[in-house]
Amino acid sequence: MPTASTVDRPVRVYADGIFDLFHSGHARALMQAKTLFPNSYLLVGVCSDDLTHKFKGFTVMNEAERYEALRHCRYVDEVIRDAPWTLTPEFLEKHKIDFVAHDDIPYSSAGSDDVYKHIKEAGMFVPTQRTEGISTSDIITRIVRDYDVYARRNLQRGYTAKELNVSFINEKKYRFQNQVDKMKEKVKNVEERSKEFVNRVEEKSHDLIQKWEEKSREFIGNFLELFGPDGAWKQMFQERSSRMLQALSPKQSPVSSPTRSRSPSRSPSPTFSWLPNKTSPPSSPKAASASISSMSEGDEDEK
Repeated sequence: MPTASTVDRPVRVYADGIFDLFHSGHARALMQAKTLFPNSYLLVGVCSDDLTHKFKGFTVMNEAERYEALRHCRYVDEVIRDAPWTLTPEFLEKHKIDFVAHDDIPYSSAGSDDVYKHIKEAGMFVPTQRTEGISTSDIITRIVRDYDVYARRNLQRGYTAKELNVSFINEKKYRFQNQVDKMKEKVKNVEERSKEFVNRVEEKSHDLIQKWEEKSREFIGNFLELFGPDGAWKQMFQERSSRMLQALSPKQSPVSSPTRSRSPSRSPSPTFSWLPNKTSPPSSPKAASASISSMSEGDEDEK
């Protein structure tokens, strides 16, 4: 806990580590260290490549990259480069460190069972909680486990086999697998496009069938309305037929006309049967002579 001498200033909390492949577990640990006290100043020490390779092992990121990653973390107020592997009283005094934050698991290294043992005994140690499921070792394990996948991916992105430390045979194998994957992807894309095309055709066909059915119903309805048993065409034909019959058949005169009954009776005009029919000429010379002789005999009788 802070003493009376630290009440009027920010509590200076120190956290150190390698911070290789900086991830969310690192960030959460630094967040806990920063929020241990209402008013705190967080210093983060990052060990150099030489110390790390000597006491822990090879890193993926070099020290400059690790320094830069810490510098952009929102919880960090100051980055201390080339931090010592084991904290000394001189280092603590130089940076005016009040407390040291780290997870409570004993950290055995450099011939010590716990490099933070003397800090804990001095009452300057504040524990933080580790984030389960994420660590630098876990990330490296994933990469090693799926090495072929990442090697093929980087070959496809333009890295050389030498840069990836891949043998000639493995390079050809990876490139062949990449070609196979490309062909599979093309076939998959063609299948998807074909399905989309078929779906569009089915939708359009359905729409066309619906429109055709609607037009067919409309056409049939119009046809029946015009040519059906009680259609307009039949009525028009009947009307025209009756008009033509009336025009062709003459009107019959009545049996007894009132005009004739009212007119005075006239004496029948005398008929002269002996007169020849002027309208019908004799059919032959013999008939003509016969008619002349009959007329002469008639005249002699009258005398």
